[in-house]
Amino acid sequence: MYFSLAFILSGFVLISPVLSEEVCPGQVTLSESYIGADKNVKVETVSCPEGTLTRRGDVVPRQAPVTNVCGAQCNTLCFTPSGGGPNPNECHVIADALRYEGRNIGNLFNINNGTTGNVVVMTYSSCLSFFANKINGVMQYCRNDWASAIDWVAPNCQSTQNAHGGDCLASDGRWFIQVQHS
Repeated sequence: MYFSLAFILSGFVLISPVLSEEVCPGQVTLSESYIGADKNVKVETVSCPEGTLTRRGDVVPRQAPVTNVCGAQCNTLCFTPSGGGPNPNECHVIADALRYEGRNIGNLFNINNGTTGNVVVMTYSSCLSFFANKINGVMQYCRNDWASAIDWVAPNCQSTQNAHGGDCLASDGRWFIQVQHS
């Protein structure tokens, strides 16, 4: 996976939701489980019914093929100002849990759209990361790529970079991974 680091200095309105445990207004949790060798990383599939993360202009047939974005490039955008970011070591626990699941149940996973769960949220201690599908269709991504994005964003979007977490935004804007304080 390739990453480029871009720091947001001021005036940029992020396409991602406000930093809080709720990743979107009106969030509805559809499922919850725990993953990793120690089953200590909480995974939630959530729906954002108010449409804050999906593009409604996309028309997708009922039996549309899954859009595989595994290996797709994303660009890092750090949240300013500094202070209050997640602990990179705790974020690494999430990354390790993703790799563990990738080895044991498979590297690919699907993210639905709209009210059927367009966001997958992972939490461990001070770290929260989520993958958001912004298209109006099913998307497929790789657990190992998500782990790599977490391991890149968490230590590179900290107070030393005048940041407190960040996004890895797909170059085409169809999805993003966010890493923030839980």
